[in-house]
Amino acid sequence: MQVKIIGGHGGVTKNYHATSYLIDESILIDAGSVASGLDIQDQIKIDHILISHSHLDHTKDLAFISDNCFGLKGKPFEVHCHKEVHKAIKTHLFNDIIWPDFSKLPNAENPTMHFNEMEPEKTVQLGEYKVTPIHVEHPVSKPGEAYGFIIEKGDVALVFTQDTRATERIWEVAKTYKNLKGIFTEVSFPNFLQGVADASDHHTPSTMKEELKKMPKDVPIYLGHLKPNYQEQLIQEINDLKEDRLHIMYADDVRFHFE
Repeated sequence: MQVKIIGGHGGVTKNYHATSYLIDESILIDAGSVASGLDIQDQIKIDHILISHSHLDHTKDLAFISDNCFGLKGKPFEVHCHKEVHKAIKTHLFNDIIWPDFSKLPNAENPTMHFNEMEPEKTVQLGEYKVTPIHVEHPVSKPGEAYGFIIEKGDVALVFTQDTRATERIWEVAKTYKNLKGIFTEVSFPNFLQGVADASDHHTPSTMKEELKKMPKDVPIYLGHLKPNYQEQLIQEINDLKEDRLHIMYADDVRFHFE
């Protein structure tokens, strides 16, 4: 599998883009920057979009990819998310006030976006890929609606936790995968903002040090969602952990290959 980091940051400014990871050109994880980070021909190639939770930095480009690809695909984008995330997107984004409802355009029978509600720990088959959503700890409107994903294709499985604080279940399940090749997770705030991280359910390098103890052993870990205004400090504090398997995603538009 190839994972392209279209955007891997916890904020938006010049050269820093919000979360969007693309797997093999066909499966998108979160829509924070897909419209601004890919040209339209590559946007059209996407078949499935997994949405981890409803926060704006993970959903905003659903609006613009719909607009960009309207009438060009011949079939809908298949969006997969928790039922409460679907409800939030319909209520607050695709509501014909903030943005047109592309789940009904050009018509309800052939929309630009078709929503599929995922249930926790029920694996869905998306072409060559098996996708298992697992609850993680992150604040949204109702408890339990934020997902991490374990994605498997052939001999490769990858974990994506996206936004979360200390969590348990996804690591328990991940340890059952003998073909796990990589873990993508987050560190958002430097240690001196531990109170902010706790209040918003994000990691600091300090809490990540403890989280590593729960994760499957000997698997590379890729840390994203760094806040742009604290990136240099975060890089230093992560490096100070002296954990060889940690890789910092400090730049966007990079690719990782797993086999």
